Amino acid sequence: MANTGSSFATYMIVGPTCFFLGILFASLPYDYNVLWSTPDDRSLYFNILEDHLKFLYASPPIISRILNIVIGTGIIGFLWKLFKPSQANMLFDGASLVLYMAGITVYLTNIVKGFRVVTAGIYGVGVDVEDGGAEDYISREDTLRVFAASNTILALVLVGVLVLQAGQWYAKRAEEKEIEEIEKKADEKRGAGKKKQ
Repeated sequence: MANTGSSFATYMIVGPTCFFLGILFASLPYDYNVLWSTPDDRSLYFNILEDHLKFLYASPPIISRILNIVIGTGIIGFLWKLFKPSQANMLFDGASLVLYMAGITVYLTNIVKGFRVVTAGIYGVGVDVEDGGAEDYISREDTLRVFAASNTILALVLVGVLVLQAGQWYAKRAEEKEIEEIEKKADEKRGAGKKKQ
């Protein structure tokens, strides 16, 4: 029964992780061209990404609520699995939770902030203020590059969560197989002992 609860909690982690990887995959054509296209083509891709981000930011509130529910579902899955942890759970799930929280941090600090900056159009190139020193503003191109790079970093972090969850599943299967073999050998020894008597 505990195994069923643990596997359901794993689905609660893997599902949201795959959901967000799907969203990031849909953004990959924009991010790829902004990050790795030739400098001659880049201005066109900056305009396309900026329009795309403004459109996404103007989406109905239900979209952000669904995203928050999905993030919360993943956190609940981690808490469920770590409620009565084994040593393997602590290692795999603990590391997965650290990566998941790092992903949430990247999402909140870079991606959400990037949406707000791009929509408001608050760009700059570094303005010198005479008495107060230099006040730095990130340029439009750099802001869009940071946004695209943040999506790439978030995708790598989420892939790390999936790899750790797959590693935990593999380790658990290997442990169960080893226990079955030990029990089978113990049964064979008992059977051989009874035959001698």
